[in-house]
Amino acid sequence: MNTSPADFASRLRARRRILGYWVVLDNPVGTERLAGLGYDYICVDAQHGLLDYKGTLAAMTAVDARGSAAGMVRVPANDDFWIGQALDAGARGVIVPLVNTAEQAAAAVSACRYPPLGVRSYGPMRSGLRVGPTPAEANEQVACIVMIETAEALDNTVEICATEGLDGVYIGPSDLTIALGGRTSTDPSVAERFDAALTKVAQAAEAAGIAAGIHCPDGATAAERLARGFTFATVSSDLVHLEQAAATHLRDANG
Repeated sequence: MNTSPADFASRLRARRRILGYWVVLDNPVGTERLAGLGYDYICVDAQHGLLDYKGTLAAMTAVDARGSAAGMVRVPANDDFWIGQALDAGARGVIVPLVNTAEQAAAAVSACRYPPLGVRSYGPMRSGLRVGPTPAEANEQVACIVMIETAEALDNTVEICATEGLDGVYIGPSDLTIALGGRTSTDPSVAERFDAALTKVAQAAEAAGIAAGIHCPDGATAAERLARGFTFATVSSDLVHLEQAAATHLRDANG
């Protein structure tokens, strides 16, 4: 259960148990309702999600309207512009995709921090209302998380986790399964290799003292991942649950 959104980054760094929810739809009212359910964070997917910057901005505003969950954004790429824009919109953390090396992880960290700790440009058009407001305070209150989702990243996991200033790593199970040789994003033939990869990432994060997170298809899987060493987990997505709920009701109505 969450506390204050302002405590999100510090709780993440302390490797506290944190649960989140994934949003891919440009639906601020729906996002606002989700933000009041008790999840610690709501992460908006700006990489594969169905929203643009205005949608991301509206989603962060909707999350803050409920006042209980922290808003996060998976940015489209490891780029100063995308990271800065998400943080300026009020995100309390970013998940950065396709980070393969410690050098790339360091670039993501730098993009999240104002000088002298990084290169983030100062222009908090909205974030100053909720995060900070001074650059030093914002640096403390913003979390930088990078994804482990390729074979190269898996090889470099220990070095990535040791990156100074990095707050956490996050497994993208679909891409990692494919990177390990899976024919589909859930190919059971690579389950053993995938399981070993989970152990490697969780142990590397623990050794480095940073958070270890993973995307999960459902709450039961999230509980399992948290029990085996991950410190935060995201549950499914609004689009998946919309389809699942509608299908269930249709089946029940048809007897």
